[in-house]
Order: sequence, then C-alpha cells, then structure tokens
Amino acid sequence: MTTICRALWLEGPDRPRLRVEDLGALAAGSVEIASRFGAISRGTEALVAAGRVPDSEHERMRAPLQAGDFPFPVKYGYSTVGEIVAGPPERLGQTVFCLHPHQDRFQAPAAMAVPVPDDVPAERVVLAANMETALNVVWDARIAPGDRVAVVGGGLVGLLVAWLAARIPGTDTCLVDMNPERATIAQTLGCRFASPEEAPADCDVVVHASASEAGLATAIEAAGFEARIVELSWYGDRPVSVPLGGTFHSRRLQIVASQVGHVPPERRARWSLGRRLATALAMLADPRLDGLVSGETRFADLPGRYGGILADPATLCHRIRYD
Repeated sequence: MTTICRALWLEGPDRPRLRVEDLGALAAGSVEIASRFGAISRGTEALVAAGRVPDSEHERMRAPLQAGDFPFPVKYGYSTVGEIVAGPPERLGQTVFCLHPHQDRFQAPAAMAVPVPDDVPAERVVLAANMETALNVVWDARIAPGDRVAVVGGGLVGLLVAWLAARIPGTDTCLVDMNPERATIAQTLGCRFASPEEAPADCDVVVHASASEAGLATAIEAAGFEARIVELSWYGDRPVSVPLGGTFHSRRLQIVASQVGHVPPERRARWSLGRRLATALAMLADPRLDGLVSGETRFADLPGRYGGILADPATLCHRIRYD
C-alpha cells in the first residue's frame, strides 16, 4: 500500500503550489513520517523562491531530500517535525526532527529522523536547523569568555547567535538592528540592544547577519584591532560592496565566512553533523526561545501566504502547522 501526500513546490518565480504525490513503498532502512510542524527559513527561501540561486551554487545549495532542480521547479525546505508512522517497530510513535522540504507526509532514511529530547516541545523544535547554523557560527567566530561581541542583524539566526554568545561567561553581547522592536526580544535573550548609529566599537568579535551592505559596513566599523568579523549573510546572485578603505588594514581585521554545510576544521575530527544537530536540539529546551516564533500558518493555506511571509521583514521563524 502506498501513501498520498501533499508537498509545496516552487514552480516559477514566486509561484508556490501544493502538489499531490504518491510516496510509493517504504524502502528498507527508511521511516515514514507524518508531519506536525515545519518552519520557513525566510532569508534562504526568499532567494530560492525568486530564482536567485547562482548557477555555481546549484549543487552546493541543494537541501537534504530536495526534489527538483534550481531554479524551478523545486521542492525546498529543511525543517520538519513529525511522528514516525511506519518503519522499525521500536521507532513507531517517536517524535523526530528531519531536514525535509515542506510536505505533510514523507519518507526518509531512518538515520535522518533524529529523536526530539523529552524536554523540548515539538512546536519549538522547528528552530533546530537555525540553531544548528547559529552553533556553527559561534564556533567559526571563536567567541570566548569575556569577549565583547556585536551581532549585526536581528533576524532569526542573528538572534540565536546572540543568545548563544550571551550564555558564554563574561561576554558582553550586543544585538544591532534597525528595528527598535528587536530590543525587547534581545533583552529576553540576555543581550544588550543598539541601533546601527549606536553600535558598540572596539569589539573582539562581530557577526554580520543582516544581508545588507549597510550592515556589513556597520560590522566592520564595530570591530576592534585584529578582531574577527564573521560574515553569515548569503546574498545569492547579488553583488555586494565591502568598505575596505579607511582603517580596515591598519586595524588588521579579518573577515571570515560561515556556512552550516561543514563543521569548522578544528572540530571536524570529533564533531559529526549528527552530533552537531543533536546538540542543537538539546539547546532548544529554553522556553525563552518561543519568542522567536513570529507567526503560524496551516499547511493547506501556505501557497497563498508564502510570498507575504517571505517579504515581511518582521518575520523571524514562521511556523507551519500540519493538520
């Protein structure tokens, strides 16, 4: 017996549509999962939905278990929480997280269905992929106790990076964002807040996550002598100007990239991707993180709302609820 499901496909620029699919027979070593919640990754999905993944990145940007090819049609996404409904008897009924596109029922290799810790509600687990990215950023940034840290850009990943940095003993972490409404959530997460005009100076580490030229300029200005600037933003096919004049060289600044596809070299021998994801899931036990969910949409209504969610700069984590 096979299963009929619905999946969100991007059929052209800003043209989402639900397609009905037949899952087929369950393969050996796989599980079937009934989705409960999902999440939209606004920054990346907005570029994918607009068809702005560069040709050079078509293979590297493939999401796990993605169907179709860039630019279109493509089934994209990487945050789903659900219940195992078919597979090994000992796993039936488990609540799991899986890196899978937006789909109400799907099959995946059993190893990709990661059990959710008992103390983390399924509704909050949709933050797991972003938490994994934030953890990798903190590693790339090499934030240490006592550091002065600025995070420029208060989107979802920027806020998670700021939360992680603020938990390191002795750090002075400041979130920098144009939206004054981010101040409240920054305070809840244990950080200071500043507008770009009031951004701190002489920071030991700066993380840039605003995906804007102005934000990158603010990040460079906030860095102290021989400080590290971690560029987290992904710009797709858009060229970006970087202000390398002024005191950039005399301050001997570093700009380094961070991307979740690889664990930093100094940790790679001991940290598998699976260990990193399991750690990210365990970190979601803090109820303060519920404030990062900025809205929710039923899966059946998603095609009509998808474009508006991606276009709204106030969107943090937009949760999908599967009926």
